[in-house]
Amino acid sequence: MSASYAQSGSGFFGAAARLITVWALLGGIVLLLVVAVNMISIIGSSIFGSPFPGDFELTEMGVAVAVFSFLPYCQLVGANVSADIFTSAASRRTVAFFTMLGSLVALGFAVLLLWRMYFGMLDQKEYDYTTTILQIPHWLAFVPILVSLALLALAAFVTLTRDLTVLSKGQ
Repeated sequence: MSASYAQSGSGFFGAAARLITVWALLGGIVLLLVVAVNMISIIGSSIFGSPFPGDFELTEMGVAVAVFSFLPYCQLVGANVSADIFTSAASRRTVAFFTMLGSLVALGFAVLLLWRMYFGMLDQKEYDYTTTILQIPHWLAFVPILVSLALLALAAFVTLTRDLTVLSKGQ
């Protein structure tokens, strides 16, 4: 699915595609902020002899949040890794079947990860784990990651529905 097709839809699927796209853009902003923190730390260290305190902690949390925020968009637009060498000679229906199977697996993994990460967040909160320097609670990073996983499940549902439609029409 191309990005323009994902954003041009109407109704539930169009709204889901727009929400997922905005979430990925927010993840890009988080990644830019991580780069800015690292730049400030490098400049501060080389010019003033003092790096940005907690830059590694912010980098770890920021990159994790950003990576998870890109997963739903990659699922929605079909940008996940695929082994086209195995399907290059296959019929369109066979490729559509494998694409549908991939969407089904993505949905299963998204739900499984959402479930387990939720309980991981609760454990982090219960044990009051924090970062060493800035004392940021670990569980705070789980919140946007859980949103990303919920959106990944939504994206997988959207692509699964689309793939089943393609299969049922025999295209």
